[in-house]
Amino acid sequence: MPVTRDTSARRQQISAMVRERGSVQVAPLARQFGVSMQTIRKDLHFLSERGITERSYGGAILAGAINAVTEPGLDTKRATHTDEKVRIGEIAAAMVQPGDSIVLDSGTTTLQIARHLPDDETITVLTNDFDILSVLTRKARINAVMLGGALRRRNMAFYGAQTTGALADLHVDKLFLGVDGFDVERGITTHYEPEAMLNRAMVQATRQVIVVTDRSKFGRICLHRIVSIDEVDDLVTDGPLPDDIRAAGERMNFGVHLA
Repeated sequence: MPVTRDTSARRQQISAMVRERGSVQVAPLARQFGVSMQTIRKDLHFLSERGITERSYGGAILAGAINAVTEPGLDTKRATHTDEKVRIGEIAAAMVQPGDSIVLDSGTTTLQIARHLPDDETITVLTNDFDILSVLTRKARINAVMLGGALRRRNMAFYGAQTTGALADLHVDKLFLGVDGFDVERGITTHYEPEAMLNRAMVQATRQVIVVTDRSKFGRICLHRIVSIDEVDDLVTDGPLPDDIRAAGERMNFGVHLA
């Protein structure tokens, strides 16, 4: 596609690209069209106002392609796929070794990991989730660290600059990352932008990224992108595993653990 500086023609080309691909990213578009990233952001804002795209982290998604637009309430999450989450939590907890430092992302699946963790004084657990902290306080020896911030009551977890900043100087062994959406092409996504920002900071702070999710999240796409799946080291989920997820695991070399 030829480079163009004509605004109207460029926006038409970007519109065609997002319809064809499903999503676009700011930085590659800026390089392709020979303009600044700020110019591309204005283009995506223009397309968003006209209902062609939805903005996402670092780019835009085709309007209508987001198939998980409504975040369920906490009570609904607690009552959904309960048996699968328990099994996933048990397997994930077994991946924690004595001496490990880990981050448990907020969520009802990671809550099950907390319940199954051994009460070992050499294990340190960081979390931003109030319910996870409550479970950890009932263990006598395990080290629990609460990431501060502002409480979001919708999911009883803490977010904000204070939460993200607490991770800045840390080097953690393992992150157990819960997800709202897991799509091979569009990556790991969530409903809530501050959560996406915090999750990216968690990924940066940890040596091993372990995604924990039941299989209902596969193929779902939420508005805010966390990371692409090539940043995943391991996936813990329930079977059977969809063919595209299995193929992605083989191609990107992340381990798959079935509950």
